[in-house]
Amino acid sequence: MASASLQFFAFILALFGVFGDIAATLLPNWKVNADIGSNIITAITQMQGLWMDCTWYSTGMFSCTLKYSILSLPIYIQAARTTMVLSCILSAFGICITTVGMKCTRLGGDTDSKNNACFAGGICFVLAGIFGLVPTCWYTREIISNFLDQTIPESSKHEPGGAVYTGFISAGFLLIAGVIFCSSCFKRQQGAWIYPPKQHHFPSTEQESNAGYSLKDYV
Repeated sequence: MASASLQFFAFILALFGVFGDIAATLLPNWKVNADIGSNIITAITQMQGLWMDCTWYSTGMFSCTLKYSILSLPIYIQAARTTMVLSCILSAFGICITTVGMKCTRLGGDTDSKNNACFAGGICFVLAGIFGLVPTCWYTREIISNFLDQTIPESSKHEPGGAVYTGFISAGFLLIAGVIFCSSCFKRQQGAWIYPPKQHHFPSTEQESNAGYSLKDYV
């Protein structure tokens, strides 16, 4: 019962991780630059994401431009696109597989099949968390290095946006969920290997009958 509750808790974490992973992939605020200038009326907030760049004016106007050319993008943005999409796909597969392998569901067949499915789903979550953590770390490193570079003007410097923090949190949720699923199945299999089921040997009825016959001869 405790293992089933722990798996359900890990499944909830994985759901939050999947939704956060998809949101972080699509949000345009991976890095933000607020240029207030001399007049607050003409303040501009520039946001750059993996798929589009958006500009928000203090007057209420909002405009976005899609990044159509892939080869013109920096290498870290291209890598972030690929790994975040892979993270979303793997986490979605993990949700489907663990739904079958969880103990609180009636899908997946016998216990061994459910344990294998649960372990496979945990591996998908771990890989999805790694694929989501790598681009966010790399993207944050590029933002910090550009911000600390003295040769870059202040108007071209950016800070990490909300999508980066969402990616970090989602990757953490997916990693925790994957570790919980894998460890729960591994402990069960390890216990079966260390303590195999005892085999009870019962004497055959033929031996009992023979023993009884020999005793009668001596009476």
